[in-house]
Amino acid sequence: MSAAQRGRRGRFAWLGDLVLGVRLSVSGGRSGWLRLALIAAGVGLGVGMLLMLAGAPTAVGAREERRADRAMGATVEQAGPGTLLALTTETRFRDEPVRGRILRAEGDRAPAPPGVARMPAPGELYVSPALADLIAGPGGELLPARWSATVAGTIAPQGLSGPDEVYFYVGSGTLTTEDGAARIASFGADSSPTTDPLIVVLAVIGSAVMLLPVLVFVTTAVRFGSESRERQLAAIRLVGADSRMTRRIAAGDALIGAVLGLAVGGLVFLGLRRVVGALLPADFSPYPADLRPVAALLAMILLIVPAGAVVMALSALRRVVIEPLGVVRRSGARRRRLWWRLVPPGVGVALLYPLLGGLPDDVGAGTRTQLAAGAILLLAGVVVLLPWLVQAAVRHLGGGSVAWQLGLRRLQLDSDTAVRFVSGIAVSVAGIIAVQGVLSTSVANAAGAQPPADRFQAVVYTNGADGTGWGAALAGTPGVQAVRTSGYGYLRADREQMGVTVRVGDCEVLRQYAPLPSCAEGDSFRAVHPGWESPELAPGVTAAFHGSDDTAPLSQWKVPTGLPAVTLYAGEAAPASYLATPAALEVRPDLRGLLTDGYLVRLDPARPEAVERVRNTMTGLAPAAPLQLFGDERIGNQFGGARQVAQGCAVLLLLFIGASMLVGVTEQLRERRRLLAVLAAFGTRRRTLSASVLYQVAVPASIGLLLAVLIGSSLSAVLLAAVRAPVELDWPAIAALTVTVAGMVLAVTAAGLPLLFRLLTVQELRSE
Repeated sequence: MSAAQRGRRGRFAWLGDLVLGVRLSVSGGRSGWLRLALIAAGVGLGVGMLLMLAGAPTAVGAREERRADRAMGATVEQAGPGTLLALTTETRFRDEPVRGRILRAEGDRAPAPPGVARMPAPGELYVSPALADLIAGPGGELLPARWSATVAGTIAPQGLSGPDEVYFYVGSGTLTTEDGAARIASFGADSSPTTDPLIVVLAVIGSAVMLLPVLVFVTTAVRFGSESRERQLAAIRLVGADSRMTRRIAAGDALIGAVLGLAVGGLVFLGLRRVVGALLPADFSPYPADLRPVAALLAMILLIVPAGAVVMALSALRRVVIEPLGVVRRSGARRRRLWWRLVPPGVGVALLYPLLGGLPDDVGAGTRTQLAAGAILLLAGVVVLLPWLVQAAVRHLGGGSVAWQLGLRRLQLDSDTAVRFVSGIAVSVAGIIAVQGVLSTSVANAAGAQPPADRFQAVVYTNGADGTGWGAALAGTPGVQAVRTSGYGYLRADREQMGVTVRVGDCEVLRQYAPLPSCAEGDSFRAVHPGWESPELAPGVTAAFHGSDDTAPLSQWKVPTGLPAVTLYAGEAAPASYLATPAALEVRPDLRGLLTDGYLVRLDPARPEAVERVRNTMTGLAPAAPLQLFGDERIGNQFGGARQVAQGCAVLLLLFIGASMLVGVTEQLRERRRLLAVLAAFGTRRRTLSASVLYQVAVPASIGLLLAVLIGSSLSAVLLAAVRAPVELDWPAIAALTVTVAGMVLAVTAAGLPLLFRLLTVQELRSE
């Protein structure tokens, strides 16, 4: 061989070593294939989740683009052949929100909305597939009757935000601008949504919660089968390889596992994107085609995962001396240092501390970065602190049964493997606690207390429209037993003063707005609404009470001294400063001359469809008039959709954790099969070995869950302060989540015990 050939061989020797590592990995027989399958499965699960996260921005962008395309364009003044009237409206069918638009073409060239081939004629109804399913279901015939229309077609995907959206377009021949309709000549508008600080917080923390456990598991998965790989490298040293060559072979072995993991991850992603919509509410469910990873993020995943696998494989070899006759580990009783582990959570707290005063109304890029970095570093504190805590705890534990001592001794000698799996679980629980704490408090504050539904079940608000004839129409609706009117007016001590609102109605009506201690005709009350400063008049002041005619007062009212205060229920109506009966203000009992804004409806409990008929009546009277159900859990729940998204992501994350942990338990048992077989040969009972395996998982899992509760609840408190919400933690929910995850950990570990029993055979004592 010439000197030039030897030089070329030297330059490309590293490539040959990588190829050799790949060949040894794929041709390692049944044991090698099983190890490679475990690595590919573990990395594949993580890559599948990473691809889902990388596809989320594309799905959100596609949804917002379709919403922008169907938004109403700029209004025009004059009707013409290319204009139409459009009124956006929302109703409900049972508990399902039904949104859509009423359209009326003003000319033969009026544009059709996206997803519809032509403008719907009067009486024609175009529905989304989800709405078509509702109409085809029990009682669904009431929905087309609500608009006096018949279904003429289905809205195509380009006209819907997602496959589960309940949406419609209905043609009208009577719609006018006096109904609140806008005159437009086109559809489509620039999408510039406002940024809600709470939504920013949830998006940032949710991404961190989903990302960190996945990264933890991917870095763990590439180390599956490390002990058998090290024995294989020792055999290669025996035939003449040096230390550099063994490292390159190890890199090739890790590389092929990561590449196969990428392929498996692609298949996992293709499967997940078909079912992920079922975990999300209708407003957030994406079309499978919308979940396309962002090109830059996809490139990062394709490059970082293999590179990270090689780095992790080489890093694991730093603590190992591979000799021709065996493997020597440098670990021993290595004591972990605490000081540097306190740095990430400490920096996270320092970044989040300035946000305790509250986020600004418009959250900029700098604040988002600060929030994301602080939250991620605080959650990363779970990962870096857990190994030290486990080592410190097991060092002081001892005694107990044989199973306890076996499991504890294993943790005392090497707790790294168990801690790596548990750290992903712990950081997930910490993040879920933080997100659910913010959502639960926000939902509770938005919902508030609701009036009992035993007197009136619904109220229809005029929303500024003329309610003439509404009461009679509602009373004539099948299933309506009674209709009562609620009105309001203004108190002014002088003409220059801004009016103070007074809600007027009889005692039965007023009880639907606040819990009254007692009430009789002639009583009045001072109303208090949490989070709203009610303007009031000083006791003893005489003020003029004005109704619909602002120039001539209906009566004079002297504000009583010692007026009892009542707390208003949460609702859609604007809070009033006072509640009063007609006799207290000396106005007519039928509220003539007042501003009537609410019609309270009592429904027949024997007719469950009565509320749908009331909605049908109101759609004919005023499609935009809001109808509120008393005692409805959804009233005021502004974040119900976000909570369902969080729950869906939590379920997806827990399923991922369970699957990844099962793979990890399987790999751990395989690595220890010879030791377990030796113990069984010496007469150790299966029950003892099974309990020792459970203890090896239960001890670090218990410490990890305690740490997760501490950091997760702390982060939740910080985030609540950042969004200016009361810092109140839902401890029953936290306890339920912790118990659920603990049960899942034990169940997954128990699922690996059948493999343990198969490994307790004499054949496992054989060695090359």
